[in-house]
Amino acid sequence: MAVKKIIVGVSGASGTIYAVDLLKQLHAISNVEVHLVMSSWAKKNLSLESDYSIDQIKELANYTYNIHDQGAAIASGSFLNDGMVIVPASMKTVAGIASGFGDNLIARAADVAIKEQRKLILVPRETPLSVIHLENLTRLARLGVQIIPPIPAFYGHPKTIQDLINHQTMKILDAFSINNNLDNRWEGD
Repeated sequence: MAVKKIIVGVSGASGTIYAVDLLKQLHAISNVEVHLVMSSWAKKNLSLESDYSIDQIKELANYTYNIHDQGAAIASGSFLNDGMVIVPASMKTVAGIASGFGDNLIARAADVAIKEQRKLILVPRETPLSVIHLENLTRLARLGVQIIPPIPAFYGHPKTIQDLINHQTMKILDAFSINNNLDNRWEGD
């Protein structure tokens, strides 16, 4: 079974729990190799929004990178991988990617995904969205970036916050063609 290499970027928007859940699910899959990079605000939000430590999160990845390490493997198009997800994606990160401004490793790795025509998924976490945000997201969508905002579905009758998070993680795993049964799927009425 071929190993899937997935880059996970965690930027400074609220919603780091979505990244934590995704990392847990990916960690549990034997043929997935996770390459993790977190911004300084992502680390801060992790401490504000959860009981997880940075060390606990790093244990869920096979490789971790410093946000300022522009020489990291994931900064190069010659690093073969199956795609990248940025969860959550701050509007600052979205703007940087949309304008090609790779000032940190998350933005650079995303730029590489676009130029190499590899899968790039953004999980934007902001509300309300301004016209600038929408234009940046639209520009990226036109380039083939998949936008998967954390919008809950209620047909599965979620009862907990974890149920809502599971649905989001399911959608991301589906986008990477990773089989999962994290949430109820719509089977018609």
